[in-house]
Amino acid sequence: MAGPQTPPRLDGSRRKGLIIVHTGNGKGKTTAALGLALRAVGHGWRVLMVQFIKGGWHYGEMDAAKRLAPELTITPMGEGFTWDTKNPERDAAKARECWEYGVQAARSGEYQMVIFDEINYALAYGYLPLDEVLAFLKTKPESLHVILTGRDAPKELIDAADTVTEMREIRHAFAQGVKAQKGIEF
Repeated sequence: MAGPQTPPRLDGSRRKGLIIVHTGNGKGKTTAALGLALRAVGHGWRVLMVQFIKGGWHYGEMDAAKRLAPELTITPMGEGFTWDTKNPERDAAKARECWEYGVQAARSGEYQMVIFDEINYALAYGYLPLDEVLAFLKTKPESLHVILTGRDAPKELIDAADTVTEMREIRHAFAQGVKAQKGIEF
């Protein structure tokens, strides 16, 4: 029987900016990314989250980000849920705007972590070319951590990532008739 594994070194001797993907049909992809952001801010890092879907409505993480500014910045650039779209060309243009903003910020050297929240939807709907996203990931600043969230992460994105977590729904209160609740879903 093998003994316990040696814990990883915590002295920073190996620093690599990771590519992390949170995907799957379960709840918690954005929440997990925000957990990483909170941890990073606790270490004095600057973190940017660009949101591809969320737009102008009120939700709790925005208020929390204001309290943690300037270390944590959340920039909602979407206009709502793309599966209800009336104008796919506009949605594609908004996804492009969000992507370009996030890439420029990632390359600026101002942030240690950039979160592309719900980018996988933009990829799934063809609003962004996967090859462009993969090319950025190959050329991102070496120490920058990049997190990409959303359902249906493409296999090529999963293959490019250092860490991938799939959230799997076992039960959700919504299926039992419980509406979205402040502090839990928004």
